Formats: sequence, structure tokens, C-alpha cells
Amino acid sequence: MQDSSKQVVLEFIKNLKPSSILDAPCGNGWLAKNLNGTIEIDGIDRYGEEISKYRKWKRFDLDDGLPTCLGTYDCIVSCEGLEHLGNPELFLRTAYEHLNPSGTLLITTPNTWYPQAKLQYLLRGFFPSFPSLMGKMSKGDHMHIIPWSYPQLYLFLNLNSFNEICLHHEPLSEPKHFYEKILGLPQFFYCRRKFMRSASNEERRFWEKAGSKESIYGRHLIVTAVKY
Repeated sequence: MQDSSKQVVLEFIKNLKPSSILDAPCGNGWLAKNLNGTIEIDGIDRYGEEISKYRKWKRFDLDDGLPTCLGTYDCIVSCEGLEHLGNPELFLRTAYEHLNPSGTLLITTPNTWYPQAKLQYLLRGFFPSFPSLMGKMSKGDHMHIIPWSYPQLYLFLNLNSFNEICLHHEPLSEPKHFYEKILGLPQFFYCRRKFMRSASNEERRFWEKAGSKESIYGRHLIVTAVKY
């Protein structure tokens, strides 16, 4: 995950002011290191070694969801993890269970909706960073196996009872090349038509975000959702 995306995540957490966080997967512990001990934070990861910056650290396979022995948290952060999971719905369902009322789930993941990614899919049949894994398939390897877009994330979060699903702006939300602006116009106008014909406020909010630059042009997604 790029430093610019990390700064957006840190700023969001700073404004949210949670008293407790679960970092899953926690990777090299960058989140705990940057929070400087100001928030109680636990970490989970299948790889690596225990990191002292976490109050508690546990080795666990998140394809099995979050472990039942955990408590509840004001915020669960999952940076660059969902694309590695073969059972993302179980992870999201158990994340909901381990959030306090009004708790927030924050997810970051590569976006496969940006124009160059769709062009590469047309030419190769595979999205960037989600190549054919033939000859490299091994259970437990650190592989990108499920590509995500904002609509797909919205669907999974909605099915697991999350509300206030929000897509956040970051530097990677901007189109990288001029031609991408042109290639993204048909999708923009399609989402705009769906927005204008929406029958409810929920539909309008969805199509507004689906047609935003963060969704259409962004190479990366930062999405939050709330447990009611």
C-alpha cells in the first residue's frame, strides 16, 4: 500500500477517535507504529512474527473469519487483505460481530474498475495485479485471488448488514493518464443515468459513488462502513 493511501487511513482514524482498533491483517505493523500508542490496537496476521506495538498479536488464517475469542472494537481496519481471501463474506460477517454498536469497518484494496485495468482485461483476460496463477498456486501463498470494485464491495458490505458505506478520496483516485479520462466517460454517463432514474435515496447514494472519480478512475479503494 502506498504511503499516500496510508496517510488517508491515518487521517480518517484520527478524526474517528476510536478507543480500540483491530488491525486484520496487520502485515508489518505500520498502522500500530504510526498511531504511537495513543489507541489500544490488536493485530492479526497469518504471516510474520509478533509485533510489540500491538496490545495483543495473534497468528490466524482470516479465511476462517475472525477468531471467536476476540472482544469487540470501535474500529476494524483491513488494509490490503480482502483481495487475498477466498472467503471474504465470512470475514465481513465476523468483522460485523466483533464491532461495537456504531463501530466502523475500514477496508483498502486495489480497484479493478479503472480504465486501464479494463483495457488490460479486454486484451489479456486478467486484471492488473490479478494475473493467472497457473504454476504458482499454493495454499497459503500471499496471492491476489479476488479482484474488487466499489459496486462489488458495496454488495458484500450491504449483504452483511453494514450501513453508511462510503468511498474516500485519495491521491490514487485521480486518473493517471489523459486517455483514461476519455475511456471512463461511458461509465460516468451510465452511472449518471442510473442516478437520475433512482427510485430511492439509497439507490441515488450508490450510483453517485459508483459514478465518482474514486470509483471510475481510482487505482485503489478506501471504503468505510458502519454497524448500526
